Amino acid sequence: MNKLLAASLALAVTATTAVGFAADEVKSGLQPQEKAGFFLVKDVTGPNKDKSLCYRCKFGGRPVAAIFTREINDELAGLVKKLDDAVDKNKEKQLQSFVILLTNDPDADEKKLEALAKKHELKSVPLTMFDGVTGPETYKISKDAETTVLLWKGLTVQSNHAYAKGKFNKDSTAAVMKDLDKIIQ
Repeated sequence: MNKLLAASLALAVTATTAVGFAADEVKSGLQPQEKAGFFLVKDVTGPNKDKSLCYRCKFGGRPVAAIFTREINDELAGLVKKLDDAVDKNKEKQLQSFVILLTNDPDADEKKLEALAKKHELKSVPLTMFDGVTGPETYKISKDAETTVLLWKGLTVQSNHAYAKGKFNKDSTAAVMKDLDKIIQ
């Protein structure tokens, strides 16, 4: 009887744990209260086109929305366009944003970023590339995350949104934009 009870309890715990993991977002990137550090990207569409630089360094303690992604798609484009508009509307609050495409094929992906910027008439959000799909080591971007959005101010992460492949959608954009208020107040 004790073996049957123990087996049933173990099965219930396993099932509950499995359900818990299925419902959770993927954990990726710096977590709230962690500090954003130095890393280099190649600017593809911004004011420093074709140069390598550290946008985290350039933006300093200003409020920043940084999007790390391995995929360029319509859902991501919707977020980038909203952030582009927000940066333009919040110049007095010095809001900044940039996209970091994590890639092993910079030549092919550079064209994708240029097309995205042109199609959506992006003016304020530079599209950049990081050479390697793992991303900057100190940022802890999960291999399971397709898109990780970090919102920081004073170089301290205030909000983290991470999504597995195919999970980023319009609701995700709404959640990021809602949290954007935390860093521009």
